[in-house]
Amino acid sequence: MVKIAIVYSSIDGHTTRLAKSVLEGITSVEGVEGTLFTSEEALRREILDDLSDNYTAIIFGTPTLMGSPSAKFKEFMESSSGVYFRKLWKNKIAGAFTVGGSRSGDKLNTLTSLALFAAQHGMVWVPLAISPGWNMSTQKEHEGLNTSGFFLGVGAQANVDQDGTTAPAEWDLKTGYAHGKRLAQIAKTYEPAYESLKEQDI
Repeated sequence: MVKIAIVYSSIDGHTTRLAKSVLEGITSVEGVEGTLFTSEEALRREILDDLSDNYTAIIFGTPTLMGSPSAKFKEFMESSSGVYFRKLWKNKIAGAFTVGGSRSGDKLNTLTSLALFAAQHGMVWVPLAISPGWNMSTQKEHEGLNTSGFFLGVGAQANVDQDGTTAPAEWDLKTGYAHGKRLAQIAKTYEPAYESLKEQDI
């Protein structure tokens, strides 16, 4: 069984809602198992060890706050320095998603930060690979996937007067599902190579 972890932080439930859609996409692929960890849970040594020893892929999720990952998620990032020095996440698959209050909201800066974080760990980044939807006059508002037009990962929008029971909206959840499914398909195909790379210490 290929195992994929989602490590995320959430404040008003928006990122949790999106994380669950990403998880649904992961588990739609036969032979792939997904697990949700909050960034607070992932601060614990036993969880970091579990991520290092038992998962082929780690997906990162965080709100975009003041143009960057949340403070709680940054705490997790910084807590992984011991993992970094031992190269325990090297060659694992990585991807990301974020939620902000506006359609742009400087979410690209958050996704870039997460991609750089993965690069520092020597991980293999998987982008969204979905052409932007809702960019033609013949389309209805928010028709299609990736309606905000991000490529590094999922960039969802949540109205600030709604909590995680209703936001992000369905089109962003479908984008998260598609990204989770793609990551799972790639991780499943990649798993034998990942084990070989570990044995060869490449």
